[in-house]
Amino acid sequence: MSDTTPSHVPATCPACSPEHETAHEVLSPGGQPTVRCTDCDHVHKTTIEREPTIECDVIVSQDGESFHARVEAPPSETIAVGEEFVVDSEMALMTVRITSLELPDGREEKAQADAVSTIWTRAVDNVSVNVTVNPNDGRHEDTRSFEVLVPGDEEFAVGSTRSMADEEFTIKSIKLRDDTTGYDHDQLDFSGDSAYAKDVLRIYADDETSSAWSAW
Repeated sequence: MSDTTPSHVPATCPACSPEHETAHEVLSPGGQPTVRCTDCDHVHKTTIEREPTIECDVIVSQDGESFHARVEAPPSETIAVGEEFVVDSEMALMTVRITSLELPDGREEKAQADAVSTIWTRAVDNVSVNVTVNPNDGRHEDTRSFEVLVPGDEEFAVGSTRSMADEEFTIKSIKLRDDTTGYDHDQLDFSGDSAYAKDVLRIYADDETSSAWSAW
């Protein structure tokens, strides 16, 4: 999941410390990475000891469909619901978020990679957001819902008016998904509160396109 090449590594420096390891910045990872000594700034090639990796089964969900993929991870790496990583599969190269970790004896929120049977995820590059709108004339029987497809990092804010999918609506509240992190509440109700589309379960809004409706 995470990049197995660290940003800094211990290594001997042929210029200032050929016998003892010092901290080095990794400039270019690869078979024989290029590093820079943090003591004397000498740039050279070195060998980085890497922790062996294991293959993990991943199920990716996107727009109601799912497919199987495999990713590599260090066996001792701790992974958790809500974390994101890149899946490079035959289907596509995409960023996904962990929604559930399946272990042989049940499901957990956090576990070591070698203890996990299946990593369940959903794609977050592009996501469908559910929007429920109420007519602003109080006729609740005309409440309706629709979906908008947007980039996962697009922001929605309470109190803002949006024009999307031939609809215009003012956001009243935002219901967040269970796998989100970094928010104080699971529903945002105050003006100015915002969330990324990939974190949104449903938007509740007033329908501005119905402002011209008449009771006649």
